[in-house]
Amino acid sequence: MSRPRRSNAWRLVWIAAALLFTLHHDFWFWDDRSLVFGFLPVGLAYHAAYSIAAALLWLAAVKFAWPSHIEQWADAGAPPPEAKRGGRS
Repeated sequence: MSRPRRSNAWRLVWIAAALLFTLHHDFWFWDDRSLVFGFLPVGLAYHAAYSIAAALLWLAAVKFAWPSHIEQWADAGAPPPEAKRGGRS
């Protein structure tokens, strides 16, 4: 059985995920008491922007790096590959 070729998009998604993981630990805003828009603490604004970035990353992962062979397998209605090899139930 041949393995489907992946595009380079999955690598970019993994790099972006690693970058977001690193940026999640925002120790630089712990002692900052400044406000964004006059009412929102900067740490909370940072995490709101971080959440939007994480959502956009998942959107990019689904759009560009989703393994289409899984969709083709599901649409075909064939038994899963594990069942053919005698996998555990």
